[in-house]
Amino acid sequence: MAKKGSFFDRLTGGNQFDDSFDSFDEEEREDAVLTPERSIEPEEVGEAQLTVDVYQNDSEIVIRALVAGVKPEDLDVSITRDMVVITGKRVEQKEVNESEYVYQELFWGAFSRTVVLPAEVDVDSAEATEKHGLLTIKLPKLNKDRQTKLKVKGS
Repeated sequence: MAKKGSFFDRLTGGNQFDDSFDSFDEEEREDAVLTPERSIEPEEVGEAQLTVDVYQNDSEIVIRALVAGVKPEDLDVSITRDMVVITGKRVEQKEVNESEYVYQELFWGAFSRTVVLPAEVDVDSAEATEKHGLLTIKLPKLNKDRQTKLKVKGS
């Protein structure tokens, strides 16, 4: 019978890599593990890609992104009928010296994300809100089937 693993291992998928990690030699293991001595430097990363959720219903497309720590004035949302571009910058408050960090994993700096929309949207009716670090962009879909009658004016 297969070993079930701890709740944490099942939740994170931690036990699925055990066998492959054991096949690494000692040097490869050291390269794979992030320690205070071997951390990712911000200049190694460059501009980050913002993670998003995008969903739609019959009337609108909604984009959600976590932007905790970003001031609204540091966010830029550009919308066309078929695409949204979100750019911003997360600025670190220098409260501690670099040498005092044990781990430093949070991303600080510029980020962006381009989302190609599954349908055309009404740019003028779009809304963007931020609450508790969650950016929500609501984009009403264009109704291509909608018709209207025009009255012809005489001269």
